[in-house]
Amino acid sequence: MAKAPAKKTAAPAAPATSKASSARKAGVSSASEQAAPSVQPILNQQFHAPAPLQKYGTVSQRLPIGLDEKTRQQSVTNLNQLLADTITLRDLYKKHHWQVVGPTFYQLHLLYDKHYEEQSTLVDTIAERIQILGGVAVAMAHDVAELTSIPRPPRDREEAPIQVGRLLEAHQIILKNCHKFAKEADDAGDDGTNDLAVSDVMRLNELQVWFVSEHVVDTPLARAE
Repeated sequence: MAKAPAKKTAAPAAPATSKASSARKAGVSSASEQAAPSVQPILNQQFHAPAPLQKYGTVSQRLPIGLDEKTRQQSVTNLNQLLADTITLRDLYKKHHWQVVGPTFYQLHLLYDKHYEEQSTLVDTIAERIQILGGVAVAMAHDVAELTSIPRPPRDREEAPIQVGRLLEAHQIILKNCHKFAKEADDAGDDGTNDLAVSDVMRLNELQVWFVSEHVVDTPLARAE
């Protein structure tokens, strides 16, 4: 009796997990074939800038601080004047710190540098207030030189009393402006700017005036008269 031909059995279906694994492998292979992202910096973008984010001299109401545009504009203008003068005074202290000579060299060398650091901190305080008000703080040296009301000193090295005289003149210019700007801010209801002008700018400059001016009092060095 002839045997019936054996039935061919179909290969068992691959489990679902195997199919998913194959798909994942295919995906990894496909991704690996893609080009890697470039790590080259995009250079010289300043030459293709469409427009500045904000023009100097304008204010924007980005922060809800309860002040109208006119008030903020006036305060930003005044603060930029204080900022330019403070940057100039700060740098005048550093110039004198480097160039001072004479019997009071050590004391003035240290004092000038201390005042420089204090004015540097004040520069940041003023600039940050300008940004809070929605303005743009003056920053670069050539812009500061155009705006400042402090006379430009010579490049030469000068005697210590001349240095002190220049510093006291600069302090007085700032303090006169500070009194005016503080009153304007108070009248406009800008209490933050008024407080900065009085508590930060005015009080620091008055204190530094005291320390510097005592160095030009004409008293005997070694013998009382």
